[in-house]
Amino acid sequence: MVRLNRTRADYLEKFQELIDACNIGSRNIEEIFRDLVALSRALTEKQDRHVREHLSEEELTIFDILTRPGPNLTTEEREEVKKVARQLLARLNKLLVLGRRQKVQGRAGVRLAIEDVLDDGLPRTYTKELYKANCDVLFEHVYESYLGDGTSVFSVAA
Repeated sequence: MVRLNRTRADYLEKFQELIDACNIGSRNIEEIFRDLVALSRALTEKQDRHVREHLSEEELTIFDILTRPGPNLTTEEREEVKKVARQLLARLNKLLVLGRRQKVQGRAGVRLAIEDVLDDGLPRTYTKELYKANCDVLFEHVYESYLGDGTSVFSVAA
């Protein structure tokens, strides 16, 4: 789950804390088991969240990047951000070609697409600083997650 969506890293940290507590014996087995069951339920709920949000797993990852951390959004603004996530993914799919990662022009095209879609679609509650930070994180996400030959962490996980 973390490989698909880095905004879920806190669950990995919680899991690691439980393992560490078990290994050093600082907590009893019943407490650890109870916490593992609670973590499992939370993970199951998170895993199905894309369905509740009416987004694909890829779109949800972009949505999460754009909203964490982010401004407090109204329901209408959240829908606008979902639309941006869909539009960005559709535009990126046209740009993610073989060799894109190695060519400066290919990387620049991806960066420009991210900036354009966010600039055109994000609600005005996003500050310039948050816009820039989101552009940076999304570019890094695309670079790490999409190989350019039609595969991505999402296609591998499917």
